[in-house]
Amino acid sequence: MSQRILASVLRARPTTVLTRAAPRAPVVSGLRWSSEAHGQESFESFSERYIAFFQGAQDLFEVQRGLNNCFAHDLVPSPGVIEAALHAARRVNDYATAVRVLEGVREKVENKQQYDAYLEELKSVREELGIQTKEELYTS
Repeated sequence: MSQRILASVLRARPTTVLTRAAPRAPVVSGLRWSSEAHGQESFESFSERYIAFFQGAQDLFEVQRGLNNCFAHDLVPSPGVIEAALHAARRVNDYATAVRVLEGVREKVENKQQYDAYLEELKSVREELGIQTKEELYTS
């Protein structure tokens, strides 16, 4: 039985020989790769771009994708970006993501004083949306 299967598989293989296509020369255009384009982006345009992104995010996947991209850069997002992200997380009704936004800020800043300054600046937004930090949630 196994000899018949092997014979049928060998007969079924294609008889054409595939050749490797010659490599094409890269196309040069006026467009830059996205990673290069954001390498030269100013902090203000970065902030404006992510504020607009979070204001337009309609579902949890978009919000989380935006957060991953935003926090992947080698900078701490501005309080305006964090505020827009908190509003987006609450708009899609995901409290856990809102808390994780604040955890992301805690990890990105250099010291506790910077984190406290972010929390102080975002205090009214946090109260409005009912968002507590992880530390506040687990103190009781």
